[in-house]
Amino acid sequence: MTDADFIDGAVAQAMRGAEEGGVPVGATLRHGDRLVSEGRNRRQQEGTIILHGETDCLRQAGLYGAWSETEMCTTLSPCMMCAGTLVQFRVPRLVILDDVNFGGNEQFLRERGVEVEVRRHDRMISFFSEWKAAHPEIWNGDIGV
Repeated sequence: MTDADFIDGAVAQAMRGAEEGGVPVGATLRHGDRLVSEGRNRRQQEGTIILHGETDCLRQAGLYGAWSETEMCTTLSPCMMCAGTLVQFRVPRLVILDDVNFGGNEQFLRERGVEVEVRRHDRMISFFSEWKAAHPEIWNGDIGV
């Protein structure tokens, strides 16, 4: 799995979530050059407040177990719940594609040993900005406003 595959997979999951009527946040988890799992925010689709892109991605990984050897890519900077989950399971590296539309937990992650790399992805930043403006009721419900 190349870096481009890692990023493209997260973007594809975000777009799939949007097509399903959900919040367009996607994530991928890899171990070395192997894809472990993919996930997307399924809050709307499954009627649950805790199934964000990152937590769905970890759920799809099942009992993988080698968390401290993995890395995740997410299309939107993680909320505190997702950041805490990454810390809890000792995922050592996180690639974030959009810290413009939502952010603030990068320092929390870094202070707890997670290597955080922000790789601003113009297409995702623009897409999410437009989506958020078009769906404020879904976005505000997802982040607890």
